[in-house]
Amino acid sequence: MLPPDHPLRGELNDEVHARPSDSLRAPLRISYLALLTQPTAREDEWLHLGGLLQHFGAQPLGPPANHYSGDLGPFSLRFERHSEFTRYTFTVPGDFEDPFALPALAAVPPEWVAKLKGELIVASHGAILPAGPHPPPEMLGARYFDGNVLVGSRVGDDAAVLLTDFRVRADGFSRFLILDQMLTPRQAGRLVQRILEIDTYRMLALLALPIARELAPLLAKYEQELSQVTTVLESADTDDEATLLDRLTRLEAHIESREAENHFRFSAANAYYELVQRRIAELREVRIKGLQTFSDFTERRLAPAMNTCRAVSSRQESLSAHVARANELLATRVDITRERQNQALLESMNRRAKAQFKLQQTVEGLSIAAITYYVVGLIGYVAKGFKALGWHVDYEIVQAISIPVVIVVTAFGIHHVRQAVTRKVK
Repeated sequence: MLPPDHPLRGELNDEVHARPSDSLRAPLRISYLALLTQPTAREDEWLHLGGLLQHFGAQPLGPPANHYSGDLGPFSLRFERHSEFTRYTFTVPGDFEDPFALPALAAVPPEWVAKLKGELIVASHGAILPAGPHPPPEMLGARYFDGNVLVGSRVGDDAAVLLTDFRVRADGFSRFLILDQMLTPRQAGRLVQRILEIDTYRMLALLALPIARELAPLLAKYEQELSQVTTVLESADTDDEATLLDRLTRLEAHIESREAENHFRFSAANAYYELVQRRIAELREVRIKGLQTFSDFTERRLAPAMNTCRAVSSRQESLSAHVARANELLATRVDITRERQNQALLESMNRRAKAQFKLQQTVEGLSIAAITYYVVGLIGYVAKGFKALGWHVDYEIVQAISIPVVIVVTAFGIHHVRQAVTRKVK
């Protein structure tokens, strides 16, 4: 008895077996198509593939999957869906005189090929010639590769000779040729898969090169802008800080936008380049005199392009970091300036508060004098009234005596009111 399976156990275990290499026997013709596709087109791809199977009376497809392999009669088809692209491999066994005169794709209905979804990134015709004496590479190059310079080597521990020129012809296809020495069917399938993956991943890696070339002058412009801003920043006064901060913010936004747009492409290019190098290592090449090996070709032709992409990507990241640091420095300087301005404002407010307090004290003194004047006057009128009633009252003496009393009472009352207002404010 075992614990219950993880919901993804079966799917994850079968993933490593999802794309096994085919068993291939010479003589054999091969046609290969790789198309860049959008995720939204995946269902249409599967339906289109189902239409081809229905045309040849093959068993209908099941639920959408990332892999299909089957024999349709005139040809065998291998369908593989990847994250960015989809590839179709058509193979036709049997004898032939010229491996490229009638390619394997000729057995596929042309109207079905024309309606394939996506943009073509790789198209290739190939062949596996059976074991036996073969002409030297120079003659094969003249016969099948238009006399172009060949790239090739003995591969699989001398089990075969692999030749290609990595050139696209007028018909839109490149070519490769495998000379069987002692390949087993599984070896032949793996070898075909590797050469096709080398060509496909090479092209996918190079998708980043036009972006790198486009970015190089823009990055130079951004670097010049950053240099100008930092130069001005050294001697700028507080009035220039807002303008400099706006320029830096805009510059940082431009760089971050470009980096967000191109980060995936540069990362993918590095991953594809590593796959190319890995597949070439799996060929186990032995040099043929007078020919470039696949590793030599990659080192001389593909590696410089990848180095350019890596340099531009690194330059972009470095520039983004420099702009961010300059922005932080300027923002810190602006904050310090604002703190100084706030401190000056607080000191000014403090001086104003003191002046208002002194003014208030002056007003309070004047208020006491005014209130005392009016109250003493009222007391004088009261004293005159008593005198008129016959009382012996000297109203002037009464007024004189009342002045200090009124002053004290009035001052105490104003002080009490001020304290009550202050307590409410607190």
